Amino acid sequence: MKKTGEKESIFTRLNDTNLLLSITIIVFLVMYLGAIFIQGGGFTKPQMLFNILNANAALIITSCGLSIVMITGGIDISVGGVVALVSMCCAVYLDSPNGGSIPVSILIALGIGLAYGIVQGFLVAYLDIQPFIVSLAGMFFARGMTTIVNTAPFNVANQEFVALKDTRINVPGLGSYTRKGIYVPAYVEIGVIVALVIVLLLFVVLRWTKLGRSFYAVGGNKQSALMLGINVKRTKFMSHLICSVLAGIGGYVYFLHVGSGAASHAMGMEMNAIASSIIGGTMLTGGVGNIIGTLFGVLSLCTIQAIVSTAGLDDAWWTGITVAAMLCLFLLIQSVVMIQKRKALKS
Repeated sequence: MKKTGEKESIFTRLNDTNLLLSITIIVFLVMYLGAIFIQGGGFTKPQMLFNILNANAALIITSCGLSIVMITGGIDISVGGVVALVSMCCAVYLDSPNGGSIPVSILIALGIGLAYGIVQGFLVAYLDIQPFIVSLAGMFFARGMTTIVNTAPFNVANQEFVALKDTRINVPGLGSYTRKGIYVPAYVEIGVIVALVIVLLLFVVLRWTKLGRSFYAVGGNKQSALMLGINVKRTKFMSHLICSVLAGIGGYVYFLHVGSGAASHAMGMEMNAIASSIIGGTMLTGGVGNIIGTLFGVLSLCTIQAIVSTAGLDDAWWTGITVAAMLCLFLLIQSVVMIQKRKALKS
């Protein structure tokens, strides 16, 4: 009877996930359509949405990885530092006197992410150290190493990399005409394709694989997950490993977008990733979350920032205030959902 009850509890949490996902999508659509009808301008053109995706493909990838950790009830605030470290290391390698190759630079990015995932995952899962403390140390280490690798910001001149960076993938049928009647096709960068593929893969993993169900079970109730025969330590380790590897991939995608190395790169990205995950319906308490929701969480966060900027409120505090208001709104929604769930369980 206990096993049946626990399975029902897990499926109930998945229903909560779908509810929060629906709310996130509705809020995003209302915001974007409101911007189209009220502000007009660039929001009326499809390229505006594609530009948001182009600028935030790396944030989508890192937010997805962070969502997996949060679903298991953990946290990882080192992802921004990993992105900066990957960007700097790849930039220094590709801009070296002997030149560098794209495949090796990708391996460098994956290697940094993998190393972070193994170390942090082991410390959290097998030594039972608080994930916040472990990832805080990881963030400081990554930022320090980024400065050691190189201090002065610089643009990468490697021709092979520049050609890859400038590659554009046209989106048929969604272009627009200039005032002179010239047709300009809509486009996305390579990083957007990478981000969408990762979103799709993680959606499949969380929805239809044993590992994905284990993430939800561990985040929902660790003791119940043990009773169901789930290896809790291995599941936590895998969540941190996946998160850090995705941070490495996100770092390379970020590098592809900016085309430079700088110690200040991706500053605050970990906070934006946490905010995007929460807005997307991932609960800090664990057990509830959806990768599609995280995608729309990033889009919602970046859309509100674009709306504020288009309105002429370019001061940093206005962006911070609007993001804080949105975050509080979704935390309130999550609290209401959980309160209603407790009432339903009692009745």
